[in-house]
Amino acid sequence: MKSAIIKRSVSLAGHKTSISLEDAFWNYLKEIAESRGVSVSVIVAEIQAQDRQTNLSSAIRLFVLEHARARCEAAEHRAAPASETRLAANL
Repeated sequence: MKSAIIKRSVSLAGHKTSISLEDAFWNYLKEIAESRGVSVSVIVAEIQAQDRQTNLSSAIRLFVLEHARARCEAAEHRAAPASETRLAANL
């Protein structure tokens, strides 16, 4: 199923700006903000300050992707010692 790009408004430094994101990216961005105890606008301001040399919507997608990849890598790293222990026990 194709996810439509939806235009949303956020406030950055007291000014409203619009970003166009698919629901999946927007929802994950909201999860990141909630987990940090801040608003989506705070996260978007952090992303904008990184100056990724791309438009803000693309920068947000890249940020969300990097965040998700880091979580996966951390989960794999935590799981690795257990699987290594099982492997050693089978030898």
